[in-house]
Amino acid sequence: MSAYPLILTLDPHGVPHRWVTWQHACFYYAKDLVAWSIGEHSFTIHGGVSRLTGQRSEICANSIIAIKGRALSGRHFNHVPPLDNRELFHRDHHVCAYCGERLVGQRLTRDHVLPVSQGGRDIWMNVVTACRPCNQRKSGRTPEQSSMQLLYAPYVPNKAEYLILCNRNILADQMDFLARHVPSQSRIRL
Repeated sequence: MSAYPLILTLDPHGVPHRWVTWQHACFYYAKDLVAWSIGEHSFTIHGGVSRLTGQRSEICANSIIAIKGRALSGRHFNHVPPLDNRELFHRDHHVCAYCGERLVGQRLTRDHVLPVSQGGRDIWMNVVTACRPCNQRKSGRTPEQSSMQLLYAPYVPNKAEYLILCNRNILADQMDFLARHVPSQSRIRL
């Protein structure tokens, strides 16, 4: 594991973009691609020693950096993030949508509200977290067909929510920044 946390990158207008490693952040700094930076945390990364000067190189990287280039359009910010079980389970707080039990990820499954066998799609708006027994009991039926009531509705996380969901080691300044981009109706616990 790296001694440095992931760095939050933004577009030049401050729209959250993605997480990068400290190595990628150093690349952006070295190529003068950092438009501006913010955050309470900064990290000094030491490089090699110059043969000419005898001095050791170093780059000071902030926890949040804006990258030069094209701004992300509103359409890109509202882009549907990729569906992954890990982020799905985080979105639903590891709670089964049918029995309400909170479980660890290994005991959870992805349930299609409208089963794929009945024309349902594998998209955020059609999936919920389910424990294995509930998913097996529901089988290839809808909640109505199986007499199982959904305890919560599925939804598509926005870009900021997704960035929170896919990184469990977020620094406080990064979380504060992302929290400002999370809709008020979100189920993400900030």
